[in-house]
Amino acid sequence: MAPLSFTLATTSSSLSLLFSQTPTQQRQLKTHAKQTHRFQVSCNVSSDDHEKLPTTNPQPQKLILPQTSLDWQNVDRRNLLLGLGGVYSTVSLNGVPSAFADAVKSPSIVSSFGPSCKEAGSGFNADKGLFRSTACCPPPSKYVKEEDYVFPQPGETRIRQPLHSLSPEYIEKFRYGIQQMRDLPDDDPRSFKNQAKVHCAYCNGSYTQNGQQLQIHNSWLFFPFHRYYLYFFERILGHFVDDKTFGLPYWNWDNPDGMVIPNFVLEEKQSDTNPNPLYDLFREKKHIKPGVMIDLDFTGTDRIVGKYYSQKDVNDTTMNRQMMRNAFDAKSFFGGRYVAGSAPIANADNLVGAIEAGCHTAVHRWVGDSEKPNHEDMGNFYSAGYDPLFYLHHSNVDRMWTLWKDMEVVGHKEPEGEDWLNASYVFFDENQKPVRVYNRDCVNLDNLKYKYLHSSIDSWKDRKPKPRCANSSTNTSAKNMNGEDFKSNVVINKTPVRFRLNRPNGGEKRSPEDKKNVKEILCVTGINFDGMKPAKFDVFVNDCGDSTKITACESEYAGTFAAIPHKKDESMVCKSGMRFGITELLEEINAEDHKSVQVTIEPRPTKDEYPDINIEKIEIKLIDVSK
Repeated sequence: MAPLSFTLATTSSSLSLLFSQTPTQQRQLKTHAKQTHRFQVSCNVSSDDHEKLPTTNPQPQKLILPQTSLDWQNVDRRNLLLGLGGVYSTVSLNGVPSAFADAVKSPSIVSSFGPSCKEAGSGFNADKGLFRSTACCPPPSKYVKEEDYVFPQPGETRIRQPLHSLSPEYIEKFRYGIQQMRDLPDDDPRSFKNQAKVHCAYCNGSYTQNGQQLQIHNSWLFFPFHRYYLYFFERILGHFVDDKTFGLPYWNWDNPDGMVIPNFVLEEKQSDTNPNPLYDLFREKKHIKPGVMIDLDFTGTDRIVGKYYSQKDVNDTTMNRQMMRNAFDAKSFFGGRYVAGSAPIANADNLVGAIEAGCHTAVHRWVGDSEKPNHEDMGNFYSAGYDPLFYLHHSNVDRMWTLWKDMEVVGHKEPEGEDWLNASYVFFDENQKPVRVYNRDCVNLDNLKYKYLHSSIDSWKDRKPKPRCANSSTNTSAKNMNGEDFKSNVVINKTPVRFRLNRPNGGEKRSPEDKKNVKEILCVTGINFDGMKPAKFDVFVNDCGDSTKITACESEYAGTFAAIPHKKDESMVCKSGMRFGITELLEEINAEDHKSVQVTIEPRPTKDEYPDINIEKIEIKLIDVSK
């Protein structure tokens, strides 16, 4: 194919878009005509890494666009930007080759002892002592190459059942399968130990993509990666129990009957002589006592439930908020865009999904041992896979995807961009064969041939929060800020921070149809925190002057941001973002006609330790979720 050539006249104005982007952002420049997370406005993390504009306008010049991904990597960046200036002022970004936004592709695990895999080095503090291995690379494969995975056709459908209602026979079969995996030698990639290392390798710096560390958390890779991870784990289990219909159970923590861990998972021994393969040594001792109900809004310290609301009430309203009002479209549910060459944490579209930052992280932290310096096992990504509860927990997280999609609400659909659909990972199947899988093939569960025996969600589906205040009162001393006024100088530590934000519609009431398609969103971007420590803060709107008295059961509580350690190799600072739907919240607190609202950020400690959190920008926007 002959090189494409253009005659371009560049101007300072047309170059301003390009020179305002960081190198990472420039690699990501691409739009898609059918992108479900394409909005009227966006909540992207902004960058201060701006280049200076040229002092003179360059002369018209001829640009030869490179034809391959390698060619694009070898182009001098400044010459390329000078040549592309006219393109951005006259044509759509769709004209830029896809090399600018290639899908993330994990390296092959066939050559795991080559440059594609290294010992894990991020997400934990090795100086304080580690209780699991950081040698997370898979064992050498007996196959010389990987192949694209071919889904079995036809095949039996596996049924995933809730943990609390398993029959004794099913429990014994599950235990037997896990024990068989534990007994496999270390050179077998299907062993329980090697399956645990898969999570560590993808989450703690063992793999790279386009020169950057690969991290499947904190972005739109979170749900599809874990879906495939469980899929192959489940097939390995089925292989060893000789049952092609065996489904991985799910810990049904969103159902009142499943909010307590069953004893058969907690017992150290299953008989006088046999250890329990579902037992894990590194769990929070005070949370694994029989009958202790999980806290899906766990703050890092155990809450004292008030006289008006029970722990079940807190869990129900937490699920309602995270699955419905704060998961209003693809980006808010799956997380921000993450493409080849993106930095793993501070990429240009860094936003974490409502479920990942919410109940997913809360369960990890609630189960992990707070007495261990890195909160092993479940409290840290490098060690989480060593606890069998991890797979049962994530089975329910995956179920949230199916429930969210089945709601058939405007905006509830997966990303459609090629850079999400073509993202891929490599796993070992039940026959030890290395196979590559793609996001596009896991959207439809008919391909994967498993389904959930769903328990009722009535407990939380209609459990909307209720306003605490008789009317929408605020603190008049709160500082007034617009989005543009909110600079990188607000540090969240021990004391709550309050300020007022103007609303984009100036307090003008909107019709029900408009509110159905266009959501009012509180966007918190550029959340910088110490990646060596867990981080959490809660967000309130018009909190009646005292956020400490408001629980997750009440409307003024907009939601939470929480993160398990994500430290990068070269820096302790991590960056993230979060979005909170406030359309229904404003209705409930009778503040729809207010031109501005008061926002309160309340830090939540871990064992009385308050890590510094710096927030770059907070603003309220209207986002069209119907596109």
